[in-house]
Amino acid sequence: MTAKSEHGPNLIELRIESIPQIFHSLDPSPFRERELDQNAEEFIVSWARELPSHAPFKIIVHLPEDQLAKPGARDIAPAITQFFSYRADLTSLELKDLFRVGRRSLLIGATVLVTSMVVSQAIAANLQSQPLARVVAESLLIFAWVANWRPIEIFLYDWWPITRRRNLYRRLGAAEVELRPRTPSTAIPPIESSIKAL
Repeated sequence: MTAKSEHGPNLIELRIESIPQIFHSLDPSPFRERELDQNAEEFIVSWARELPSHAPFKIIVHLPEDQLAKPGARDIAPAITQFFSYRADLTSLELKDLFRVGRRSLLIGATVLVTSMVVSQAIAANLQSQPLARVVAESLLIFAWVANWRPIEIFLYDWWPITRRRNLYRRLGAAEVELRPRTPSTAIPPIESSIKAL
């Protein structure tokens, strides 16, 4: 399998030798429902990340004419779009699960913060003469903010990469997929080399 992306800012091209080559070899499902080969998925996603985010994708699959004439060829386009739509759905579930964890962590963190502040103020008010009172009170406040680090991390940072990945999968799931007969002009480097070069 080989591929390129040269003719347009939203164009991804793959060259394959046979129809099964683009699909996962151990997936027994019909072509339309199969998972993509890992190299094919990585190549498409890698190129898609490099393309403008505002432009729709078009995926062109080049294959020999004898393969193009086979009944399974018509399943390639829906298989690619369904695969990435399914990936988008899974990523949406991952994002929902992350926010669920974030809300629970925030509730725990807020409870710890309030409790620590109350105890800290009580220690400061009742044990002013004790040398360790201030140390214990400040330690409780530090512990309270540490308990809130995880929800802060989730709601400020962790959700962004997942959201970007979900949106990328959605755009790939909505991509136009075109099959073309392979010609000598479509000769391009191996897909594994192209991935390493990104």
